[in-house]
Amino acid sequence: MTTARPAAPPPLSWTLLAVGVAAFFTLGLIQAMYGPAFGLFQARFGVSTASVGVIASAHFLGSAVAPPLMGLLLRRVSVRAGVSWSLLLLALGVTGVVLAPAWPLAVASAFLGGFGLGGVSACLNAAYASVGARAVNLVNAVFGVGSMVAPLLVVGLGRADGTPGGLAGPFLAVAALCAVTFVVGRVWGVPGIHAPARAADAPAPARPAVQAALFAALIVCYVGLEAGYGAWASRYLTELGLPGAALTLSAFWAALTVGRVLTGVFAGRVGAPRVVLSCGAALVALALTMRVPALAPLAVILSGLALAPVFGTTLAWLSQVLSARLVPLLLVAGSLGGVLSPWLLGQAFARFGAGAVPVTLATLAALMLLFTALARRGARPATRGPVGV
Repeated sequence: MTTARPAAPPPLSWTLLAVGVAAFFTLGLIQAMYGPAFGLFQARFGVSTASVGVIASAHFLGSAVAPPLMGLLLRRVSVRAGVSWSLLLLALGVTGVVLAPAWPLAVASAFLGGFGLGGVSACLNAAYASVGARAVNLVNAVFGVGSMVAPLLVVGLGRADGTPGGLAGPFLAVAALCAVTFVVGRVWGVPGIHAPARAADAPAPARPAVQAALFAALIVCYVGLEAGYGAWASRYLTELGLPGAALTLSAFWAALTVGRVLTGVFAGRVGAPRVVLSCGAALVALALTMRVPALAPLAVILSGLALAPVFGTTLAWLSQVLSARLVPLLLVAGSLGGVLSPWLLGQAFARFGAGAVPVTLATLAALMLLFTALARRGARPATRGPVGV
């Protein structure tokens, strides 16, 4: 008797990746734009240094609220519809930031824009994760490119002259890119969520809820590591008396972006569990290597390279084992790691000194390794062969 198999995901092509490239470049821009624009907000609304960070918090809160709601909506609406409406909310939000006559309205607009960003991210991460590790890593690499361009856009187009026009350049550029992304989606299409391409009678995980929790814990550790390096690596290198700490941190982010591109090229050749396990082991070793002052800068940069494959590959792995519709929930779990990790590192630094930074990072990496091993054990019947197209 022949067993029915779900249709295989489409092969990688420009038409498949086009909307993801446009969207994730736009998301990378706005995600990294608020910090460099603090001076523009202070000039426009007369808020203090202590208060200006609220607008970035509102943006990130909106981006955290959207994914679980979008995860529920994706059971009823298409990815294309979810992306289109989310792009509209993002465009309205950033336009509202420019046109708001008062600070509270600007903060509310930032929340709306963040909500739109979270919706686009949830929809497209779920869709590309169902296509494979190569696709989801490539589009997330473009997000990193947008984040690197954002400060330059603020400097080049923004003006601290206290008028709405001072904010118009960078933020309306994001609104325009939302429109471009919408058009790209209409012309080349938006990928849907594909069922795992395995036999219909293949055994599923015995305890899917436990399996989902393990993936969530893995992502919490990953985002915690990324945020921890971003928040504390430079300070740690400075405490060691090493020059060029800021440059080393920039190289870390560049390595993260390059690593995602390389993963997008080569991910289909290696199984997802093996990739994530290898990265976890490397991250433990590199975090401990940071304790050697002469090797610390290189260890930080290589950590960016080791972190790069984890996020996208884990999303693709989840899609194969359980369902890509759970991806938005993993994004929410990741936000928890981004909130807790810098705080925990700060507490450890204050109590035990700079040496606690690499030890805490190594502990997070070891936990990620443990959760990966447990997820692999629980999912082994359903994860044969490489994950990726």
